[in-house]
Amino acid sequence: MTKGKSVGEKIKENPWVLSTLILGVVAVVLIFSSFLTVGISPEKVGKNFVNFINAQGETQIEYVSAEAFGNDLYQVIVLADGKEVPVHVTQDGKYFVQIISPLEPEEPEEPEETEPTELNIPKSDKPVVELFVMSHCPYGTMAEKGILPALEVLGDTIDFELRFAYYAMHPTQGEVQEQLNEYCIQKNEEEKLFEYLTCFLGKTGTPEDGQACLAEVGIDQAQLVGCVYDANGEFSIIANLEDTASWLSGKFPLFNIDKELNEEYGVRGSPTLVINGVRIDGDPDSCTPAKQESGECALFSLARDPASYLNAICAGFNDLPEVCGTALTTTAYGPGFGYDTTSAGSSASCG
Repeated sequence: MTKGKSVGEKIKENPWVLSTLILGVVAVVLIFSSFLTVGISPEKVGKNFVNFINAQGETQIEYVSAEAFGNDLYQVIVLADGKEVPVHVTQDGKYFVQIISPLEPEEPEEPEETEPTELNIPKSDKPVVELFVMSHCPYGTMAEKGILPALEVLGDTIDFELRFAYYAMHPTQGEVQEQLNEYCIQKNEEEKLFEYLTCFLGKTGTPEDGQACLAEVGIDQAQLVGCVYDANGEFSIIANLEDTASWLSGKFPLFNIDKELNEEYGVRGSPTLVINGVRIDGDPDSCTPAKQESGECALFSLARDPASYLNAICAGFNDLPEVCGTALTTTAYGPGFGYDTTSAGSSASCG
């Protein structure tokens, strides 16, 4: 018999799988649960469910609330990937039910008409595009994989710079050393940066993967070592990594190569996209109407697929070049390393 996926694996793939229709399971649970109920409180059942899911180590959810749902079930509200999701658990806390589905057909809702989002980005003849990332942030790598095809199409019609958040959240994975390498590749052999990133993002993110890609792309090792040495002297990168007392919030080593630009643009994490000096930000708390009016940031939701990145960057031209008409995929790559795709967009970040 083939072993099915665990509840945690299903939640990790899509939090809303908690509401997938499995009527057979529902029927069995509803038949027997009335004999098993022992009067456990809804809060206790809900928290036990959350603890069980989190103990699997595949995803993490948070308890929000729980209440009776009919005579046999509790409805538990959990927070999964930033969304409140209802799940149903038998009142004895022994069985998880994936949905309760009404037997009467529901009236279809009329779809709301939505106008296309206007990208209010300052224009220039040659847009300056800056992407701030942490090299091992899963959402940063997602953004890099999404933007690279757009950058390849746009070529010399734009000025692109790979930038880095001023602190590293994944130092145990070699993030600081990898960012130093990427900084130096861009500085000394910029024409090889995209090829290197394409190679590295397709692997697993280990230091050995980085070394393999350096060799595969043909990066000048002597020049790279010299650049890393100079950058360490100028920005105290490795010194900050080793001095845990200097770490941001006691957790994250400082990575100060682009610190001034982080402060200028108000970078809040990885990834952050800046076009023509304006941060493209979907965070309503940081991109207030006043800041939008002043041109400090532009607020809209930007999907992380190649077509969306091309559209956003092309909104920064005075005169659209022909390449802006290139058809790119609207399918995004998933978070993390590797080129698996995802049907779900993400606005999550490391920060």
